[in-house]
Amino acid sequence: MTSAIRRAPGRTAVVGCALLVATATAGCSSVQSAVSGSGGSSSITMGTANVTSVLDPAGAYDRGSWLILNNTFQSLLSFPVGGTSPLPDAAQSCQFTGSDAMTYECTMRSGLTFSNGDALTAQDVVFSVNRMKAIKDAGGPSVLFETIKSVEAPSDSEVVFHLTQPDAVLPDKLASAAGSIVDHSVFPADKELPNDKLIGSGPYKIDSVETMTTPAGAKAPSKIVLSANSRYKGAQKLDNSKFTVRYFNTPGDLKTALDSSAVDLTDNSLDPNVSAQLAADDQSGKGDIKVAQGVGGDTRFLVFNTKDQTAGQLAVRQAVAQLVDRDALARDVYAGTVQPLYSVVPQGFGGHTTAFFDKYGTPDAAKAKAILTAAKVQLPVKLQLTWSQAQAQGAESAELKKQLEASGLFQVTVQQVADWTGFQKGWTDGSYQAYTVGWTADYPDPDDFVVPLVVDGGAFHNNYDNPQITQNLVPQSLKQADRSAAAATYSTIQGIVANDVPLLPLFQSKAFYAARNNITGIEGTIDQTGVFRFGDIGHS
Repeated sequence: MTSAIRRAPGRTAVVGCALLVATATAGCSSVQSAVSGSGGSSSITMGTANVTSVLDPAGAYDRGSWLILNNTFQSLLSFPVGGTSPLPDAAQSCQFTGSDAMTYECTMRSGLTFSNGDALTAQDVVFSVNRMKAIKDAGGPSVLFETIKSVEAPSDSEVVFHLTQPDAVLPDKLASAAGSIVDHSVFPADKELPNDKLIGSGPYKIDSVETMTTPAGAKAPSKIVLSANSRYKGAQKLDNSKFTVRYFNTPGDLKTALDSSAVDLTDNSLDPNVSAQLAADDQSGKGDIKVAQGVGGDTRFLVFNTKDQTAGQLAVRQAVAQLVDRDALARDVYAGTVQPLYSVVPQGFGGHTTAFFDKYGTPDAAKAKAILTAAKVQLPVKLQLTWSQAQAQGAESAELKKQLEASGLFQVTVQQVADWTGFQKGWTDGSYQAYTVGWTADYPDPDDFVVPLVVDGGAFHNNYDNPQITQNLVPQSLKQADRSAAAATYSTIQGIVANDVPLLPLFQSKAFYAARNNITGIEGTIDQTGVFRFGDIGHS
């Protein structure tokens, strides 16, 4: 998703109770209800600068909303702590059937209910998928389910998905917040439900939602109060009975709330220099704030409009790739809270390569000039760089401008579009030459950095499409049920992207979660899945 978005022949993939027992601490026989754990009576407040607007699963498609959905709704499958392969949640088992991987079947777990007492059955799963596809929110996650031709419920306990093509990552998509199961008797079939009316079956239920006005003048949640769902039946144990999420318009506001103890902990949305200082203080034993660090899946790209008169020239894009100094960006702008990224697929995800480094090496102005000269590009190249949101604010684009202009090959004009919605409309309309955008994985598979970003213009609508990727390599990757076996295919794709440069990977985030010293459990819920589990957090 913007830091704002297929299984195959070979062998049948089965996800069931035996696998759950073998790989997680709780098996099918230990499905439980209510709250347990040493901190069950405690209340926790978390702060984030990842402001959101829509919480209804049919329209929610950003970090701020999925933070809530991952803790208030159940999906057929979910990702275990530290794992990247989905396991049963509302389902008892799921599997692809037949040799063509065009049918995916799940058997529901019995006795599940929503927080209002309504039974959760296969009919609710069918309703949830069909509703999302029917509403088709332009900013929502329905794009993830485009390979679903139809879904049916032969009985209250059976769900069958019929696909338009093999989709090896359908289980991952269903395990994401996009797969949230809603109550068919509560949610309208043709429109989204207000944020304070949502009903789920996850470990928490929403008690109240307060709103605020963003700098752009839009209404957004400012405070969401959650409490333990006594009707929850799942594997997660809760170390608190009440969890509050507060949203702040800027990282600076979030830091102020942390300093004043208005929040107990923050997610990974503090200003990078603040995160670095807090981490340094923690390591030296100063203050009462501790910092939990982990590998982050958030990525940042410089995207090019490949139909623009200037950015549409391959030599211009390759010259930029030859000049950008990611190490300087990570060091001087982000204070070491990010790490350089040299491929569209980040580190920690299957099939990751260093394709851009392999092709361009270290920054070299002479090589960049040779590329431009050979293509007879008039110098200096006049390029406009547009941005809207960044953790480092304008310092990021200022550094990129500095690096490109230091070569003597570019003249860069920087502009900010403060309104995020307006910024998205601008790139969709092809109004920008080059623009910086963040991307957060929907699920921990390299597919989620390839299909959404470099196929048919991708989520950033940069007009790029390479037939070899779209027509051959991606379909091949989506037929590979053994995801490790797909690594070679993704390696080839990354090499093509490095040559074509429709977008330039800049960096991959590191996770820096700050909390008061008496807060426990943060380290255990920071992993590659991007799912932050409220239930793991407690007081010491």
